[in-house]
Amino acid sequence: MQNKFTPRKELKKQIQENSIQYTTISFYKYFKISNLLDFQTDLYNQLKQLGILGRIYIAEEGINAQFSIPTSNLNLFQEYLANHPDLQNTPLKIAVEEPEKSFYKLTIKIRKQVLADGLEGFDYDPSQSGTHLNAQEFNQAIQEGATVIDMRNHYETEIGKFETAQTIDADTFRELLPKSLKIVENNKKQKILLYCTGGIRCEKASAYFKKMGFADVNQLEGGIIQYAHECKEKGLPILFKGKNFVFDERMGEKITTDILSNCHQCNQACDQHTNCKNDDCHLLFIQCNDCKEQMQNSCSKKCQEISNLPIQEQRELRKGNNKKDCLSVYKSRLRPKLSFKS
Repeated sequence: MQNKFTPRKELKKQIQENSIQYTTISFYKYFKISNLLDFQTDLYNQLKQLGILGRIYIAEEGINAQFSIPTSNLNLFQEYLANHPDLQNTPLKIAVEEPEKSFYKLTIKIRKQVLADGLEGFDYDPSQSGTHLNAQEFNQAIQEGATVIDMRNHYETEIGKFETAQTIDADTFRELLPKSLKIVENNKKQKILLYCTGGIRCEKASAYFKKMGFADVNQLEGGIIQYAHECKEKGLPILFKGKNFVFDERMGEKITTDILSNCHQCNQACDQHTNCKNDDCHLLFIQCNDCKEQMQNSCSKKCQEISNLPIQEQRELRKGNNKKDCLSVYKSRLRPKLSFKS
């Protein structure tokens, strides 16, 4: 359910030009939704009244939401949650950095799963997930030598991670999950620490680890977002370094000033992601401001040329779906240097 009539560029312009202060929030909750269409309609109407903009997925297993709300309506939204029989006591993750405008429309989509896991025959039970650790407990476990696994995709871990974490070369959660098991498969008694952006991936991953026989499975309560808030509020050492990738227009919020990654085109230190401007590519890659200007937000010369064609010509090219000449085939396991500036 979404606004299909106003072009995205116009929506973006409207939001950027208004003077409303927004708060960016994310939350998830696993619970049984028996009638998805009714739930979708009611949720959309309620959130629309509050001026909420964002991207929300619902499925029979629950809800996963990222959105921005006029700050003046935050109390009203919290009242709505408190009075909703299925959404009571839902923890909210407030953005670490005070963001600019994060979303430009409200979209609520029905999915088969709120988090696609690729696990055939795995009946996920939220009550069987791992032990939730707060920031202090997570830090202590790291310092005591526990095995730390980052349950995020490669493009997320590239710009920020816990110092001792094992990262995985994967593009999706369904690909990441079996690879993460291989890290610890030879010792099912070791202490395992899992973390992700806001916690939703760790809920499923920790339950799966436990089902596979691992005895001491733990996860970071509230993910990186809550961890950063807790560390700052309590004066704890921040063991996560760099930037936390987020799934909105910002594409990242700084946890520390460390820059762990490099521009994929010139190799200078950089932690800014760009979506390739070519609509038939939209490769997500790291691009510094100099390359962004020279390449016009494109990952390659070919994409730059295509994105500068008239819209109708671009559409005609897309009909052929000729992606073999385009860097949209780029995957983490290949990770070439995007040296296309000459």
